[in-house]
Amino acid sequence: MRKLTQGIAIAALLFGSAAVSAQQKSTEDLGFLTYCLPATSIVMDVEAQQETFYAGPYAKYAEKYLGIKARQKDATTVTVTSLSMTPYVEADQSRRYSIQVKKGDIDATFLKLSSAGLVSFADANFGEGTMWRFPKSGGADFSGKGISSNLTSEYTTLYKSDEHSNGTVAVQQSVIVEKTPEKKAAETAEMILKLRKQRLQIVTGDTDATYSGAAMGAAIAELTRLEQEYMTLFTGYSEFKTQKMKFEVVPQSDKENQMYIAFRLSDTAGLVPAENLSGKPVVMEIVPQNFSEPVVEAAEKDKKAVLAHYRIPAMCQVKVLIGQELLMQTRIPIYQLGQECVLPVNTIISK
Repeated sequence: MRKLTQGIAIAALLFGSAAVSAQQKSTEDLGFLTYCLPATSIVMDVEAQQETFYAGPYAKYAEKYLGIKARQKDATTVTVTSLSMTPYVEADQSRRYSIQVKKGDIDATFLKLSSAGLVSFADANFGEGTMWRFPKSGGADFSGKGISSNLTSEYTTLYKSDEHSNGTVAVQQSVIVEKTPEKKAAETAEMILKLRKQRLQIVTGDTDATYSGAAMGAAIAELTRLEQEYMTLFTGYSEFKTQKMKFEVVPQSDKENQMYIAFRLSDTAGLVPAENLSGKPVVMEIVPQNFSEPVVEAAEKDKKAVLAHYRIPAMCQVKVLIGQELLMQTRIPIYQLGQECVLPVNTIISK
């Protein structure tokens, strides 16, 4: 009885091993390969400079006293100072395919195409980007740049009664009043001209003091600094800030007009996304080149062949414009605007 029980157990183990082996063989022989066609995204690295201009308090008197024209209104402007474009290849999830092949029945060419970006990648979280904005400006500051007192004295005539003459007598009295802006502008312009004259005298030696070597250079530099400081009261001054951001454009193959708003340029907020309507649009125009028909050689059609889809990218001329101004022009291969073809993949490369 004991021998019979052992024989049954051994038979059960052998039968189970055979079933597992058959199941593994079936799984290995048949498999599915899932992949996506490649798509091109265009990443733009943009650098912009914001200029905040503060008009001088004496700007409207600049032409009268100094013979120059000065900007009379505060203004903020943003200009693009640097722009670069980089194409990246990624999986196009709208063109996802799956083919069934046996083990070893995959064409070597298809494997090369897969390594070039046809394989579908798992979703990955790379974190959210940050968007930097220009900080709020603090306003103009012309304090400490004046060269004269804010007050002046004027004479006025008062009349008081006189007991001896039974009438009134005129009496002059000095009154301290605030200077008008034009009066202060005239005094500042006079000081600027005086500084220029002193600098000329030092350079030409037409002065009682003796300057030589480093002393002369220091004196001229200080006179120039003072002149420039006082000139800002007429010409104003500017503050500059720099901003860098990245924007991405993914061309759409079903879009008839290949024009995209890459980003916008706002005088107050700087570089902003295309969805922010507060700025001027910066447009990317894509013009694909025409494809020529391929030369096909006559061959017997293999009905058993497994066909895999792949893409040939289109060479495109890409322009970036603000209005009519051309910022950049280059050529980029873009997969989704190209041609979709098929490739047989059932050539046996191993057994």
